[in-house]
Amino acid sequence: MQVGANGKPIQANLSGAVTTLPGSLLKQVSAVTASDENQPREVAANLADDDSSTKWLVFQRTGWVTYRFAEPVTVARYSLTSANDAPTRDPRDFVVQGSTDGTSWTDLDKRSGEKFGGRFVTNRYSFTNPNAYAYYRLNITANSGDSLLQLADWNISDGSDTRPPATPMISETAAGPNGGYTTKPDVGFTGLAALRYSGGAEGNGRAYATNKLFDVNVPVGPKTRLSYKIFPEYTGGDSRYPSTYAAVDLHFTDGSYLSGRSPADQHGYPLTGAGQGASKVLFADQWNLVQADLGTVARGKTIDRILLSYDNPQATGETRFQGWLDDIELAATPPTIDGSTLTNYVDTRRGTNSTGGFSRGNNLPITALPNGFNFFTPVTDATSDSWEYEYHRINNEANLPMLQGLAISHEPSPWMGDRNQMSVMPVVGDGPLTGEPASRALAFRHDDETAQPDLYRVTLQNGLVAEMTPTDHAGIMRFTFPTGSATGSLVFHNGTFTIGPDGTLTGWVDNGSPLSAGRSRMFVSAAFDRAPTASTATTATFDTTTSREVTLRLATSFLSVEQAGRNLDLEVTGKSFDQVHAAATAAWQDRLGRVEVQGATEAQLVSMYSNLYRLNLYPNSQSENTGTAAAPRWQYASPVSAPTGASTPTRTGAKIVDGQIYVNNGFWDTYRTVWPAYALLYPDIAAKISDGFVQHYRDGGWIARWSSPGYADLMTGTSANVALAQAYLTGVKLPDPLAAYDAAVKDATVASGRGAVGRKGIETSLFLGYTPTSTGESVSWALEGFINDYGIGNMGAALAKDPATPKSRRAQLQEESRYFLERARNYVHLFDSKTKLFQGRNAAGSFLAGDPLDWGGVYTETNGWNFAFTAQQDGRGLANLYGGQQALRDKLDTFFSTPENADRPGGYGGVIHEMLEARAVRMGQLGMSNQPSHHIPYMYNFAARRPRPRRRCGRSCGASTSAARSARVTWATRTTARCRPGTSSARWASTRCRPVRRSGPSARRSSPG
Repeated sequence: MQVGANGKPIQANLSGAVTTLPGSLLKQVSAVTASDENQPREVAANLADDDSSTKWLVFQRTGWVTYRFAEPVTVARYSLTSANDAPTRDPRDFVVQGSTDGTSWTDLDKRSGEKFGGRFVTNRYSFTNPNAYAYYRLNITANSGDSLLQLADWNISDGSDTRPPATPMISETAAGPNGGYTTKPDVGFTGLAALRYSGGAEGNGRAYATNKLFDVNVPVGPKTRLSYKIFPEYTGGDSRYPSTYAAVDLHFTDGSYLSGRSPADQHGYPLTGAGQGASKVLFADQWNLVQADLGTVARGKTIDRILLSYDNPQATGETRFQGWLDDIELAATPPTIDGSTLTNYVDTRRGTNSTGGFSRGNNLPITALPNGFNFFTPVTDATSDSWEYEYHRINNEANLPMLQGLAISHEPSPWMGDRNQMSVMPVVGDGPLTGEPASRALAFRHDDETAQPDLYRVTLQNGLVAEMTPTDHAGIMRFTFPTGSATGSLVFHNGTFTIGPDGTLTGWVDNGSPLSAGRSRMFVSAAFDRAPTASTATTATFDTTTSREVTLRLATSFLSVEQAGRNLDLEVTGKSFDQVHAAATAAWQDRLGRVEVQGATEAQLVSMYSNLYRLNLYPNSQSENTGTAAAPRWQYASPVSAPTGASTPTRTGAKIVDGQIYVNNGFWDTYRTVWPAYALLYPDIAAKISDGFVQHYRDGGWIARWSSPGYADLMTGTSANVALAQAYLTGVKLPDPLAAYDAAVKDATVASGRGAVGRKGIETSLFLGYTPTSTGESVSWALEGFINDYGIGNMGAALAKDPATPKSRRAQLQEESRYFLERARNYVHLFDSKTKLFQGRNAAGSFLAGDPLDWGGVYTETNGWNFAFTAQQDGRGLANLYGGQQALRDKLDTFFSTPENADRPGGYGGVIHEMLEARAVRMGQLGMSNQPSHHIPYMYNFAARRPRPRRRCGRSCGASTSAARSARVTWATRTTARCRPGTSSARWASTRCRPVRRSGPSARRSSPG
């Protein structure tokens, strides 16, 4: 405990030891036994720790737990606290029993039909018991319907109102958090332990405490930086997030504190316990990085103590908190980034600390060319086709990540899954060359990685160095084996290969997730820099006594082995690693250099350029040059037409089509963000990729809703319509705008008879004016359809005036424009004037009585609240439906003040990750991690008020498609007027961050006119 200048502890209204029940006898419990328990973490002893973040779980519907006392005690009160997970696991019928010998039991209190008001809720019970017993048993005879039984706490009391005296806030070294969506349990962020802080308020009002962690002697220079990791738990399901009111503080030799000098973290928020909690900048149940540059506020001072401060201004008597600290560091001269190359600001690992339970980006650390044919990525799980690189969660026993290979990937998102993936793993000496990839995995530290768009490099713990750099259809991998190793091998996984004695490799790869619609066989051609001394179908071994370096040049093709060899020769044969690396750097410099940022901090530059990198990864080319470098001929293996035959070991069975096609894009995920960003920043690229999706229409008759790479049947809306319309309307020179328009009209008017293309429910919606509830996710399909109609209508009107449009089509275009613009107003048919919400409506015209807090059902990946403003094509009309601009403001204010508690799964039947992410954002109902919410803060533009402050819009958790998230963060950083897709209204909003238009790679930079 830190003592203040007055000689008294800096602590008030707070205690490290807290209890859910006055008169608690838990401290006297000498042993805990149970009918069963789930080792190692969900054990019976957790019931006696008075900590709702831990629990007891058994794989039966019934169970018992017994407390033994050294001396008999009289129990008159007890409490049960519900655990996390499903309420159907809660105890329902139970009896509390007493015994003098642990064998013969007397019933003391019997309950049936009990319920808990939610997760982490404590129910308290009193009963008459004049006798003292040495044993007490909670015998649960029925749970609430699940096949599992769980309970967080069972507290027992002598019936008095005695509370234990206040103790210092707990700050102690322990194993680390045992929960968390993305973390390895029971370890720190980098080590095997962490510092736990915990306690609770004793009453209502400000609760605070400061503990000393370390004595130090550190002078503060101009560049001194404080950094640490903090993991505030979502303690007791308390939506006030009490564990986030914590921060590292510093004491100086002159008696002052860092907290008294207005310090700020890297985001600009106050670096105090109260400031961190109020800012909502810390995510619960996640490791958060906190940094502060001390030179600006404390230069010349000397730090003599590192402290932990907790300060909750609005605590209550029920407030409990617990969290963890790790990696506290004071750096005199933290390393700086060399800004001469913009790729140095990019960390491709951003967003890789994700899981299916909580998205923080759902990214792979991809090294590739912009919109490239292949991705190169390290993998920590070479057998996965989804989360192939996990930053922390699957670390080894020493809490280190394990590399299982350098891989080729084509993954659009982990939800869609990968396809045509293969990996190469180096093995030293006589290490295992067969078996699963995990048997060959090698540990590394993230500090030993270089993860950039143009280069990935890692030094493994055994000294081996693995690195790779990309071209479009090929790349170079280089492995430097440790000194002293006589041999080194490369093991190829996930394919059928032939390795020749001349140092060549050919083969094919044919794998993919169930959502990889239209995928076809990938062929491989590769060459080692020298012949192996031994080889099998999947291994090549080299003598490394004189040369420790082995270089592999590798190319792929979807057409044939012969074409893979042509791609190899066109792109990497005869080129050194450094030459290929330099070319990749130049390609990324051109893309990233389209935006100049002035006056930004290094952290802001990392955020900006890392997001621009991620934006420019997708969509991907799937065409190949079957001609020559001087006279290219572009062809592709069609993902949208039926195969012409079966693939062989050397040639595809897919239909081969002339032209250039782009794939790996979900328009529902990207039309609000990615496509406007391309149109603004990269109009030349936007034209090319737009036509690459029109090629889907020319080839297969439709543009994919989700190209993965072909027609995947998921998500709602034919949003290529509005994406391509907006590109055209904002000045992108589409090579074939009439074909783009015709594809959109077909989507909007023709029943496809196929689930994967066209608009669902169109057979009835054309006549009803809305999509009825007989179509799944009907409100989403309808409202997205009206937005797309708006884009089609505006594109038709512009095409009718375009001099390049044939005169014979202009009258038709004008007529169709009027039709689609009128149809775009049909959103009014789904607005229920009684509930003031967009609701599901059946074919007879009756509205469903839906609750806006319920997720799923007629809505896609969200609830009725987040669809309450999905008419951004007509914001003024939406305001009129609500009763005017003031009414729209009131509705938006209510939306932002109604908390999302992730407890209303509705049609999903269970909590999905988007619900948890929406709760974590803590901006009312705003599910900013997911696409349906992206426009909502900007709807204040239609309510005569500036948009909501962008306090967290650029920092929310994740998105289903990483390119969409990156584009959204870029937009949220610098733009406004993003509410009207299908128009030319998007504009750059700050002179501090401006797009740079170029006529070619070497064109001079100039400001936009």
